[in-house]
Amino acid sequence: MLRIIITLLIIAIVAGIFGFGGISSAATGIAQMVFYIFVVLFLISLVFKLLRKV
Repeated sequence: MLRIIITLLIIAIVAGIFGFGGISSAATGIAQMVFYIFVVLFLISLVFKLLRKV
């Protein structure tokens, strides 16, 4: 599951770069939302993975 989250985070970062850079102004809001959602999901997944090892 962590591998999927990392992959989706990378996709969100790439989409964010295109959106934040002004290439597509319509996608900026969507890219920001997707980026923040996947950052939160990545952090939650990381915390759960660390808690399971303990």
